[in-house]
Amino acid sequence: MSSAPRNDVTFLPLGGCGEIGMNCNLFGHDGQWLAVDCGITLEQVPGAPRPSVQMPDLSFISARREQLSALIITHAHEDHLGALPYLWEQLRCPVYATPFAAAVLRHKTRSRRGTLPSSLIEVEPGETITLGPFDVEWLPITHSTPETCALSITVGDSRIFHTADWKIDNDPVVGPAWSSRRFRELGEEGIDAVICDSTNALRGGYSPTEGQVASGLAKVIQSCEGRVVVGCFSSNVARMQTLATIAAKTGRYLGVLGRSAEGMARCAEQVGLLSRDFQPIHAEHLGYLPPAEVLAVATGSQGEWGAALNRLLTQTHPDLSLDAGDTVILSSKTIPGNEASVERLVGGLRARDIRVIAADDSDEPLHASGHPCQGELTDLYRLLKPALVIPVHGEQNHMAANAKVARAAGVSATLTGRNGDLFYLSPTPGVRRRFANVGRLAWCEETERLIGVTQQAPSTADA
Repeated sequence: MSSAPRNDVTFLPLGGCGEIGMNCNLFGHDGQWLAVDCGITLEQVPGAPRPSVQMPDLSFISARREQLSALIITHAHEDHLGALPYLWEQLRCPVYATPFAAAVLRHKTRSRRGTLPSSLIEVEPGETITLGPFDVEWLPITHSTPETCALSITVGDSRIFHTADWKIDNDPVVGPAWSSRRFRELGEEGIDAVICDSTNALRGGYSPTEGQVASGLAKVIQSCEGRVVVGCFSSNVARMQTLATIAAKTGRYLGVLGRSAEGMARCAEQVGLLSRDFQPIHAEHLGYLPPAEVLAVATGSQGEWGAALNRLLTQTHPDLSLDAGDTVILSSKTIPGNEASVERLVGGLRARDIRVIAADDSDEPLHASGHPCQGELTDLYRLLKPALVIPVHGEQNHMAANAKVARAAGVSATLTGRNGDLFYLSPTPGVRRRFANVGRLAWCEETERLIGVTQQAPSTADA
């Protein structure tokens, strides 16, 4: 396989382009590479009790690891960092992460098999570090987990902007609010290309803020009698903070149910992200309280086997039981593919006369996505004024919609593709299809080994 010309700046997605999840990206210049994110996806295997943990095949870059300057983790979501404990041995490069993401990585490696460097290199949002030929600025950006950073990558005479996952949130509850100042400055200085999140590109308008969700949850919980359990994504630290504040105002005690939520809470506390009123009681105490004094945050909003909400459904949770008249609030969206498991969860709870309030069915805002809708995409493109936009982090229809928004916002060139395509960012935009062989690896619990799953089909995307 031939390499890209040494003076070109290139982008090579190994995962997360043409799909949602399993993000892993490479930026190339002068024979050197910079990796951004290393995530998993969960694939439900027919007949299996739980989804298979799958991740990108890193053969392309592991064969070139002497040319790999570093790996950057943009934030603490599984689809961006979850594969690293399984795959770092293949890379053995420096790993950079913000303090919260670093704490989450250390927690994950302690709680499951895997390897990480003995000391992750922690980076504060706003820092700039030189990694080989790449000058990287970590730019704080709002998302559904704290300390998410976009990346401004200066290499040669070019500047590339990688959004990571993001949204415009003027009231994020935890962490600083959205600020356009630095993005406007970069747009004035000149941006050659933007690599951008496409998850919500089919939706018009703007995503709700976490502050709006906090108000909605407060109204609903204040009207509830009996026990209240709120299911949400465990990485949403702001949602946990919101529930702690509501508990204090409504005379309830907050408990945290589920290992992943407990781990996230501990990591957030370690790095000082939670306020002093975040004082959950031990979960084992919840069952001794009067029902009207119980407020719990629980894992399993997607109906996952073995998660806290499923154990409450099957009455096998060791610390808490639900009775008729109690309330379960699903403060989350249903991820495509999980519809059947969520319906099973909701139907089973309602069959026991437990009230279920789903975010999709509520008049009050009970969940906010962490990804930009069309209004947010338009605002960012008008701030950055890039010469080129490459949509990622979405299926083909999401990326096509993102490209359409970019052109409507005045961007002159867009390129769409899929994993394994080599995108030329500068000096001359273009794309070379099927440049790298890509595939998936799965973690086999029985053998405690990685096994190959599938090879990706040839690209059919238009340049």
